[in-house]
Amino acid sequence: MTAKRGAARRTRKTHPAAAPTPSLFERHAFTIYFALVALNIVVFASARRFGFVRFDDPDYVTKNPQVPAGLTWRGFKWALTTGYVANWHPLTWLSHMLDVQLFGLNPGAHHTVNLALHVANTLLLFVVLRRMTGAVGRSAFVAALFAIHPLHVESVAWISERKDVLSTFFWMLTLLAYGEYARKSGVLRYAFVLLFFALGLLSKPMVVTLPFVLLLLDAWPLKRIALWRDDRHLISGNDRSIVMRLLMEKLPLFALAAASSIATVFIQRKWGAVGSLTVYPIGVRLQNALISYVAYMAKMVWPTDLAVFYPYRQSPDAWTVAAAALLLIGITIAAVRGFRRRPYLLVGWLWYLGTLTPVIGIVQVGLQSMADRYTYIPLIGLFIIVAWGAAEVAERWPRRRAALPAVATLVLAACAITARAQVETWRDSLTLWQHAVDVTSENTWARYNLGVVLVQAGRVDEGIARFRDVLRADPNYADVHIDLGNALAARGAIDEAIAEFATVVRLRPDYAEARSAYGNLLRSRGRNADAIAQYREALRLDPSLATAHNELGNALTDDGRFSDAIVEYAAAVRLAPGFAEAHNNVGAALARAGKSDEAIGEFLEALRLKPDDATFHYNAALMLERLGRTKEAVEHLRAALKANPGHDAARRALERLASGQGGE
Repeated sequence: MTAKRGAARRTRKTHPAAAPTPSLFERHAFTIYFALVALNIVVFASARRFGFVRFDDPDYVTKNPQVPAGLTWRGFKWALTTGYVANWHPLTWLSHMLDVQLFGLNPGAHHTVNLALHVANTLLLFVVLRRMTGAVGRSAFVAALFAIHPLHVESVAWISERKDVLSTFFWMLTLLAYGEYARKSGVLRYAFVLLFFALGLLSKPMVVTLPFVLLLLDAWPLKRIALWRDDRHLISGNDRSIVMRLLMEKLPLFALAAASSIATVFIQRKWGAVGSLTVYPIGVRLQNALISYVAYMAKMVWPTDLAVFYPYRQSPDAWTVAAAALLLIGITIAAVRGFRRRPYLLVGWLWYLGTLTPVIGIVQVGLQSMADRYTYIPLIGLFIIVAWGAAEVAERWPRRRAALPAVATLVLAACAITARAQVETWRDSLTLWQHAVDVTSENTWARYNLGVVLVQAGRVDEGIARFRDVLRADPNYADVHIDLGNALAARGAIDEAIAEFATVVRLRPDYAEARSAYGNLLRSRGRNADAIAQYREALRLDPSLATAHNELGNALTDDGRFSDAIVEYAAAVRLAPGFAEAHNNVGAALARAGKSDEAIGEFLEALRLKPDDATFHYNAALMLERLGRTKEAVEHLRAALKANPGHDAARRALERLASGQGGE
């Protein structure tokens, strides 16, 4: 009898436990993936019809010295070594080159690639959180907020912010690889962590904070280390060796981050992108940082008046700064004190604070006080707090649990509607800068850019009015004087334009391009000696300025100094082999010097670079006629008339040759 009871007990012990019933979210995981993709498409699909904008897109793509050529060996070497536009992110350059290789300069395709990367980031974030926490619904909500929050529009709808979505793609892959490594350590798994992190750094150096985030994840949700185990100490004595092991484990990652940070600061200083302590004193920077931390949170909760550019806060109100500091300190204390019961609070909060640190303005890069794109990764920390906090509230009050999905749906719907409207502001340059002017105050940089795009759209008088408006607020804004001068010149007001450029060279005497443009205006007024002086000063400041060499050659030609002009034209084509006008000009100078054989070579090279230029065809025809190659001369004259039917000189020359008169 006893034996039978024992057997029964043994049977009960070894009987397999019933599998837990999967939650609604777990049963519909595929539906979640589909919904996340659909949310992205609903919000961002219209961007595929947008063009490039006047905000870094020319520097990054359309007028970049290498990108428009697509993937080339020369471009590959350039991407690895350049600090162009004050950044070293070779993988980002290569991704733009690949876009051009595949799609040409079709902006819709470039926008689509950005969206594809953002969709991938959304899905990866869901996978990472689900695997690390096991919470399907909360992970899905965080991923959905990440996908369609209005603050994230800038990172997706702006072609030049490819670096954001690309670096975050590798950030997410690093988290995914690290989660697998944390479950089962191994050299190969750790190698993938290092590889993905390195690729992220090669896309955008802002991801330098990732090793810090991995330490946070070690505490929660991976629970590789226990904090406040004994209620008195952050780390108990028994756990210190584990902490040291985890820190040592991250040393290669921290080393990569340090190397990337040093390279980035060096390049940005070299290119003049880092604000000086004279312009941005450390006290002002700290005040701006405190306010920005709070401002980003406010815009997360109420995302209105989002702009492509926020002007710098030079003299923030002392009470505002104090209130921001007290709020940040208070939240930090609350998160630390609540760690044992709610670890997600401290992890999410430190994720937000830490990942914003590189761009919060302590090291001021650029003119902005803050930027929506900077929140792309940091807001994930706050989204985690919202998702897990809401779920905890629902668990404590079961009667309200049924309302949670409805509230989540309303929040996501509001985000989707607002984000979709924000996407439309990126439709074109005019819409983008007009919106920035409308939703911000004292934004001289936005008003200046609006003036530029108005001029480019043919609305020159409106652009001039914008420039004058900016100069009333800031009379020493040199770039505005330049664009105002160019606009006045386009209107035929040459003397007024000359006055604007005279102001520019007074404000910025080392501005080589401005001096060259100033020389062009002086030359148009017959002030050749003054023009030559400006060209020479421009070349003293920047000997590699091919346009200045070419214009100096033109001025010397006007003075009959053909030998000196040939030297300048030759310098221009040596510095810029694709400069068709310079090849044509050196050909004309060689012709005047009686060097016909050399001249025709230059004319034909200019035509190779610009085969539809009527003037180049006409010049080549005259030189071929001089060399006795009449048949070829006739062909070029016909090509000139095809390119420009109104080219009377080419028509007369063709009639002369056709009648057999010969001569010049």
